[in-house]
Amino acid sequence: MGNSNVLGLALAGALMATGIATGGYFISETIYKSKVGINTAEAKGLAERRVTSDRANWNVSFKVQGGKDTVMAALYSKYERHQKIIIDELKKIGFSDEEIAIGSADYYGQEFRNDAQEIVDVKYSLSGLLSISTDNVPLVGKARVSVSKLIAQGVSIDNQRPTYQFTKLNDIKPDMLKEATENARIAAETFAENVGAKVGGIRSARQGGFNITDAGEEYGDRNKIEKDVRVVTTVSFYIEN
Repeated sequence: MGNSNVLGLALAGALMATGIATGGYFISETIYKSKVGINTAEAKGLAERRVTSDRANWNVSFKVQGGKDTVMAALYSKYERHQKIIIDELKKIGFSDEEIAIGSADYYGQEFRNDAQEIVDVKYSLSGLLSISTDNVPLVGKARVSVSKLIAQGVSIDNQRPTYQFTKLNDIKPDMLKEATENARIAAETFAENVGAKVGGIRSARQGGFNITDAGEEYGDRNKIEKDVRVVTTVSFYIEN
């Protein structure tokens, strides 16, 4: 059996033994997967970042209602007043006109009839939506509290939960890929040392997709301001005797 075969088999045994004994323990940011050829070893490197969202989207919906004796023109005037109250509050807090998108009014009418099919009551409503999109993420939390207080002024509000995004992934990609590759080398070197071998250059590398999730969560990427970004690279290294 040639030296390269002996080295490959010895390294395979070391990878299996050490992998079983330590798993991913010796370096928290590296994952291992033994896949040894005649003179190569494959390892996975993980890189993670905790980042802060730089974009928030938030919807505020509101409604005005009327009954059988309601004049529609008066109901619409009430709708416009309530809309203005909310917009004025948003601007007072610090949002600009460009950050506030105003939706159209949605009309809904419902008739109530008795057994003789005579109309005994009517309900009308006008619903509106204000959509806020901003880079000032911290301001959204403050605004939600302030807008909710408008209920005391008789404004019927649905203060919806904001969504948060991290849009600057391209800014951190190069450093994360470099770190993941370095961690893959650390994994390969740690195993190679057990059989007196040395890790050489890179034979091939495969990059996994970047994954963004809410901080501390396995799934979902919209509900928390803090996000976790993760990428795994798979690198095949030449092994030297």
